[in-house]
Amino acid sequence: MSRKPDRRAGTGTGSGPGSGPAHVVAVVVTEPADAVPLVALEPAGAEIAVVCLRAGGKDGRAALDRALTGAADRGCRVLGGPRVLGVDGTDDPATVAALLEVLRDLEPERLHTLDPDPAHTSYDQASGMPTYDVPAEHGETAVGALAAARAWQAETGRPLHVDCHRAHGDPELGFAACRRYPVPANWLSAGFDGRLTAFLPTAAGVVRRHQDTQGRWSAPEPVEGPGLLPGLLVVRDPHGFPHLFALRRTARDDGGADVEVVHAAQYRTSEPPTPWQSVGGPNAVDWRRGRAIGFPAAAFDAAGNLFVFVRNFGHSISWRCLSADGGWTKWQHLSGLRVADDLVAVTGPHGGVEVYGRVRDTPGVVRWYPGQGGAWTEDRTVPFAARPGTLTPAPEPGAVLFRDLRTSEACVWRPGAQAPFPLGDAGGSGPLAAVRGVEMDGWAYSVLVAHGVGGTCAVGAYPEGRPDTGVWWQDLGAPSYGAPAAAVTRTGLLTLAARTPDRQVLTARREERPGALTFTDWRPARR
Repeated sequence: MSRKPDRRAGTGTGSGPGSGPAHVVAVVVTEPADAVPLVALEPAGAEIAVVCLRAGGKDGRAALDRALTGAADRGCRVLGGPRVLGVDGTDDPATVAALLEVLRDLEPERLHTLDPDPAHTSYDQASGMPTYDVPAEHGETAVGALAAARAWQAETGRPLHVDCHRAHGDPELGFAACRRYPVPANWLSAGFDGRLTAFLPTAAGVVRRHQDTQGRWSAPEPVEGPGLLPGLLVVRDPHGFPHLFALRRTARDDGGADVEVVHAAQYRTSEPPTPWQSVGGPNAVDWRRGRAIGFPAAAFDAAGNLFVFVRNFGHSISWRCLSADGGWTKWQHLSGLRVADDLVAVTGPHGGVEVYGRVRDTPGVVRWYPGQGGAWTEDRTVPFAARPGTLTPAPEPGAVLFRDLRTSEACVWRPGAQAPFPLGDAGGSGPLAAVRGVEMDGWAYSVLVAHGVGGTCAVGAYPEGRPDTGVWWQDLGAPSYGAPAAAVTRTGLLTLAARTPDRQVLTARREERPGALTFTDWRPARR
């Protein structure tokens, strides 16, 4: 497989609104039918190559042919028919080697695969065995794909962005709502010296890029840590230092896998973050239960205590706290409504931490906050339903940003409000990032950035603390894969960042113009 794919030979033009740079997407699945919903997610401009471990049945092959034809009609390139490896063992070394050879041939910028740790549908208390509604091969395929992707990235030094998807779509929103690991929103950070750091999840874990004293960007540097899964959460402590949270998956000698929350922090832009430290998980006693945890949410209270939350095996919320003096509590559980994977933690106006979760069984959101005596209090009266994957912290203390479940309109809600505030016509999809303290004409503004219409970066602003006055949006044109981000230095310099599908990071700085929110041209982050 030494021949490179002929990118001229596929169908589709690769042009059109929001198509951005051409980029190869490898879709790695067990059988052709498994690739159909993943192919349907790809926008114009993608060059799609499907890799199947087995040939599958006639109906599945026909469904994939139709999906690839539809992708070509909307402006994708299809790099030939599906590549069938013809292997039986899905996570053995021979399969990983075969997948690695395919990746060498394709040189993809992105990879889509299945969920390495699928959700259970029931649990047998007597045997201690969960039941799943997907074949075991789905998880094994994802594990093999991740192993091959890590090996390819280590071999080439090129970041490979990975999305893992649940096997079944949301009843109302379809397969797009089923990412196993969330899209990071606040992945850009400004240090005390004003230099920026970008943190990005990849197949081989987190990579970072940072500025030197001349403003030049480093090459991608791995934040060392074997077994990290392709997701990332970045939160800032009360001093402004960025803290990183991820999931780490470690193979066991008995054939199972342990999945745990891990944490690192960066205290100087010029130096690597601290080593990853295990936070563990609430179901660690049984690896079959422990592997099912959701992605972590975290926030600091005003005193510097760090709270970490996860969706546990039973689909409720578990939490653990690292006190400001360095001691961890045990994992504790919040009883109440069952939640889905989406959690977001925020620092409230009272200085304590609150956590929001998207309800699992019905449309809605539940909130937990510290009540009298510090005991957790459940609030089921939150007056909105959020689109999966869109809950993020708002600029206002205790408030959250989200996209409406039905309309996808960007909104903000703060406790005590009778209804959420719509944030105007940003359009687009995915989570929003936010910063505060941007000054214009002596007034402080909050700034939002979003993946807007056509897949480009959109930026909006409103007077700090007053989203009800309306948001002024503008489309800045840069193609954005995933969510764009923003950071404000201590001196008030605002920078936006977007990552393109072809591995570039683009930045634009605010121009110093009175009474206006204008930006320089987008520039690649280069050395």
